[in-house]
Amino acid sequence: MNLRTVSLRRRVAVSVLLVLFLVLVALVIAVDRTFAGQSSRDVDGVLRDAETRAVVSLRNGMAPREVARQLSKRNVHVTIELPNGNVVGAAPDEGQFERKTRNVGGNKVTLYADTEAISQAQHRLRKLLLVLGLGAIVITGLLIVVVVRRALAPLDAMTSLAQAIAAGHRGGRLNPSRTDTELGRTAAAFDGMLDSLEGSEQRTRRFVADAAHELRTPITGVQAVAEALVQAPVDSPDRDQMSFLLVREARRAGRLVDDLLALAQLDAGYEMQREPVDLLALAEAEVARTRFVAPDFDITAEGVPVAVVGDGQRLAQVLANLVDNARQATGPQGTVRIRVDLTGFTVSDDGPGVPESERERIFDRLVRLDDARDRRSGGSGLGLAIARGVVRAHGGELTCEPSERGAAFRVVLPSVDPVT
Repeated sequence: MNLRTVSLRRRVAVSVLLVLFLVLVALVIAVDRTFAGQSSRDVDGVLRDAETRAVVSLRNGMAPREVARQLSKRNVHVTIELPNGNVVGAAPDEGQFERKTRNVGGNKVTLYADTEAISQAQHRLRKLLLVLGLGAIVITGLLIVVVVRRALAPLDAMTSLAQAIAAGHRGGRLNPSRTDTELGRTAAAFDGMLDSLEGSEQRTRRFVADAAHELRTPITGVQAVAEALVQAPVDSPDRDQMSFLLVREARRAGRLVDDLLALAQLDAGYEMQREPVDLLALAEAEVARTRFVAPDFDITAEGVPVAVVGDGQRLAQVLANLVDNARQATGPQGTVRIRVDLTGFTVSDDGPGVPESERERIFDRLVRLDDARDRRSGGSGLGLAIARGVVRAHGGELTCEPSERGAAFRVVLPSVDPVT
């Protein structure tokens, strides 16, 4: 996305002035046309009145010369051409006039209305409107600079806050008084973005610190056992025990590093292989693996054969993680059931279950409900976070659902089709 970063103040000011200029031009044209039309109607009214009076006077027997004298005024002139060709009354010699002629009883009556004064008034009106319009544009332009600066002050506040946060001053927020306006919605979205970023930063720092703490324990153990093994005599009876401890701690550190690498790959958008995977066959393979590790453990798979397009190795990792967690939670005498249906699969057990308040938190990284037991078993607290990341990478979802007995982990996958 390439955001155009032109000056918002300049854009608003130019836009307002352009609109004002267009409005003033339209207003000047409208006033000029209205004034001209009204003046023309007034002149026509004067000529009609004079014409009516001339007709009435002539029909009543008044002498044409007297009619011309009485009707001729400052802005109106009347001439009457008699049947013998003589003309009484004086016609204007110069200026702008509107003329009207009518025959009355053989006399040709001509009326002249002076329009020069109206033209001059119209010209003065145009100049006045032009001066006032330009003055209004100049004053408006000066006021816009102040008004726009005040109106865009919240954007300056956002800029200052962003610069302060970039400089390391965390925790600042805009806290808009209203969120139903354009700037209010922008400020609320800005605060929400800061909450998300700072929350992500805090989680990342906490995760790095926890991961370093988790790695320190096995690495310290490896270092201590290795030093003891180096210093122990060749014929010492404890060398085998120390070698076993060294291998165990090294494997523990290796598993944690593998889990951290898997999470990093998921966060970076790891490209998974896509192929048809039979979920029921995957569940049966997991049952066989578990029975090989713990022959007496009660675990079964049931359901219908369904196929999903995904990464079979990663989905097997999800299933193995859920089954191992269930087996550790229930103990050797527990029961685990894997049920496959047309939307995915569910792994349930008869163990102590997961408290309702913890059903979402257990998917956070480096979280253990039973810290001591998971440490003894080599668990890193990353298995469920990895499992959810893999399922979401397939477009699905992994949740811990309420169960009458024990815990139930539900995996929903898209585009699950029956195997024919």
